[in-house]
Amino acid sequence: MPASLARCAEFFRSRAIDAEIIVADDGSTDGTRAAFAEAVAGLPQAHLAYRLLPLPHAGKGGAVRAGVAAAVGDPIVFLDADLTIPVESIDMFLDALAGGADIAVASRYVEGAVVERPWWRVFMGLVFHACVHLIVPVDVKDTQCGGKAYTAEAAKYLFRASRLNGFAFDAEVIFLARREGYRVAELPVQLHQLGETSIDFLSDTLRMLRDLVLIRFNATARRYERPQPRRTSPRPSLGPGE
Repeated sequence: MPASLARCAEFFRSRAIDAEIIVADDGSTDGTRAAFAEAVAGLPQAHLAYRLLPLPHAGKGGAVRAGVAAAVGDPIVFLDADLTIPVESIDMFLDALAGGADIAVASRYVEGAVVERPWWRVFMGLVFHACVHLIVPVDVKDTQCGGKAYTAEAAKYLFRASRLNGFAFDAEVIFLARREGYRVAELPVQLHQLGETSIDFLSDTLRMLRDLVLIRFNATARRYERPQPRRTSPRPSLGPGE
């Protein structure tokens, strides 16, 4: 936590970007709050705001949804707390949004991506990737990578409409984005993921597959319908890296 906060603060300070850094704490019991307070006390305060959201445990999707709801900036970026997707990726996210995208997605499956991770995580990702496109068809190659940026309008709308609290929330949000005609740009990422993880290969895979089926069920049951659509006409999508 201290190292990640310091890297984020330095990124924004070096680029003279006003920003708020929000830590969504999904009911942790490992001293995250104390680590946050201690780290923030030694970080630059000018033009930067630091916020901790202490949340009841609900899951990654619930934590990110709470963070988006609390955010006041535009655009809104979400990164995994260990910065496996480096904070410097925000540079390419901002370029994509400036070029007309509503959502910028770090991707392991587009040309230019460099991925280093254990074989079982590669296998798990490929299985889930195939299941996403079989059960919830979207034309985004990588829905699950832990780095994305949204215009504030897109983030607020999509996360309010989303329902899932687990790992499959990313697929749900991208599915909803495509339904509403948001422009999504996929950008190649450098991913080095060799450390420990809390992901359980079998149980988490089964939960994610269950959630994919739930997305399809919710769509069929019209549980995602809104009284007033966001747009009267969809915008064309962007291709990978555009």
